[in-house]
Amino acid sequence: MADGTYDTIAAVYEFLVPDALLAPQASADAFAAHVAPRARVLDCACGTGALAVGLALRGCDVVATDASAAMVQRTARLAHEHDADVDASVCAWEEIPGRGWDERFDVIFCVGNSLPHAAGRERRRAALRAMAAALRPGGLLVVTSRRWEQVRAGGSRLQVADRLVVRGGRRGLPIHHWTIPERWDQPHFFDVAVALLGDDGAVATQRERFAFWPFTEEELLEDLRGAGLAPEEVGAAADKAGRYLVTARRPA
Repeated sequence: MADGTYDTIAAVYEFLVPDALLAPQASADAFAAHVAPRARVLDCACGTGALAVGLALRGCDVVATDASAAMVQRTARLAHEHDADVDASVCAWEEIPGRGWDERFDVIFCVGNSLPHAAGRERRRAALRAMAAALRPGGLLVVTSRRWEQVRAGGSRLQVADRLVVRGGRRGLPIHHWTIPERWDQPHFFDVAVALLGDDGAVATQRERFAFWPFTEEELLEDLRGAGLAPEEVGAAADKAGRYLVTARRPA
């Protein structure tokens, strides 16, 4: 991953997660159609662990990885809170081949707009090849992404949420700033901040900047094919907020 590490924003990441995907059970339910009972699952870029923990509670054998140590710590803590068996560790995409996971997993998830952090098309393809190699023959990769055409059409801009978000009794205001260059292949930047409002009126802000490299749906499908996978489904993502979901299968 490039630029930001998510280690700073991890502490307030729940303020950025849609309500529909916040709880482990709800997050797992959103992707249940793609996972058989007792499946061996790898959740790449697991974030704070809602999906990984939810799938473990459904009986799956779950490995959760993220390039951010803070995100992995939150995943491990969530698993402990729910008494869920999740093997969580720090691991970037390029480190997957060294883990001894060749042909291990029935399903791999790369969701939550993580893939655009791969620095350019070649690194994105390398990440997909690493995931494909960890799938068993016949295994399924599930990817979600924003509609980057829509993001780029909006240009560089500041977006402030129109209402406070409440998480665990804390009140926060999410703020986003997009830096959109002229060309698709140039680094784009996404500044994320959450302003936390204390009961005494004080404001504490957590912020982080991320670089990303957007892609079209057709480019993603081409990249999946280039990784040796066969795209199967393209549809709306669970939160349906300008995002889509793609599944691709490793040939048997």
